[in-house]
Amino acid sequence: MSRNEELFARAQTRIPGGVNSPVRAFRAVGGTPRFFVRGEGPFFWDADGKRYIDYVGSWGPLILGHAHPRVVEAVRSRALQGLSFGAPTELEIELAELLCKALPGMEMVRLVSSGTEATMTALRLARGFTGRPKIVKFEGCYHGHGDALLVKAGSGALTLGNPSSAGVTPETATHTMVLGYNDVGQLEDAFRRHGGEIAGVIVEPVAGNMNLVPGTRDFLGALRALCTKHGAVLIFDEVMTGFRVGAQGAQGLYGITPDLTTLGKVIGGGMPVGAFGGRRDIMGKIAPLGPVYQAGTLSGNPVAVAAGLATLELVLAPGFFARLEGATRRLVDGLNAAARARGAAFSAAHVGGMFGVFFRARPPQSFAEVMESDKEAFNRFFHAMLEEGVYYAPSAYEAGFVSAAHGEAEIAHTIAAAERFFAR
Repeated sequence: MSRNEELFARAQTRIPGGVNSPVRAFRAVGGTPRFFVRGEGPFFWDADGKRYIDYVGSWGPLILGHAHPRVVEAVRSRALQGLSFGAPTELEIELAELLCKALPGMEMVRLVSSGTEATMTALRLARGFTGRPKIVKFEGCYHGHGDALLVKAGSGALTLGNPSSAGVTPETATHTMVLGYNDVGQLEDAFRRHGGEIAGVIVEPVAGNMNLVPGTRDFLGALRALCTKHGAVLIFDEVMTGFRVGAQGAQGLYGITPDLTTLGKVIGGGMPVGAFGGRRDIMGKIAPLGPVYQAGTLSGNPVAVAAGLATLELVLAPGFFARLEGATRRLVDGLNAAARARGAAFSAAHVGGMFGVFFRARPPQSFAEVMESDKEAFNRFFHAMLEEGVYYAPSAYEAGFVSAAHGEAEIAHTIAAAERFFAR
């Protein structure tokens, strides 16, 4: 029995499913999860000592690669001064100022400890600001495990949602409408019928939790126009895309300013940090200024904020995103060429440092098209790459991430591994 297998067996006796977040269990792809012991640059090593090129990057935040010296030193230096105070620090102000300067939609910001905390509070704030009950989300978008967001589409277009998790009450689900991603007609119909009841719309402008599916400009533009017309709060969930697809996030790429933005991942540099922020009049409703309550003992934790500041200092340097996008494009082009040479039904796409691979002829534009992909082919691909020392997300429905540490050698190895897979 391998060390990974031993650890997984041991974990299952005390941890539900043997993991502390479901996708880690490998149930979508089969096999034994890898337990990792250390990382450096684009690589990490599992408990059996095998090295992998990492295209998960802790699900996005490790944009500089593992254990970047500047980030590690920032954490070490800050930790020596105390791990947590539960009181204000100057570092919190520095991060807030940086975020507001960088993002078009950010006038004020509140730091929290996770993306889920950011999105669930943004929804509460939208309701508190508008006095309305309904929230709109889109099929295939994931915004954390808050009750109002664990809702699947109803039985027909424009029906209210149904719980997609035990423990979410039907009463909670009835206030969430689930629409088709990139479906402008359905969106317009929803606002025509329910515009006066909709408090806010939350969307991943580039979806990363049904694999990579970018929002179209028509779709995101319609969202902005309809929310403005009907007085609803437009929330961009940029937990994944913030400082991942560009220096101004997806809102900068598309030139669309949301009313609220949620952040996580990169702004913590691998440590647990989240944030939500936006228009000053909306953020003025948050306690202690207003009646919408939110609090957190570890919000703005100084060690985590230090990691985020060190990361963002490097990420926002001139030319960083051009280099990152170039590396991601070379990976995607190489994968597409490898599949095309063998006539495989495969497509890959990218936005900034995010990418997606699909076992279908063209990249999808909706959840329904994502579901048309050949899941079993992906599972075979995943395990073949794992054997080659290339680690993708253990699910056909998760985006991948390239870091600044991924060089020509790592990308070439990945493409060569894919060529061998498609040649089988």
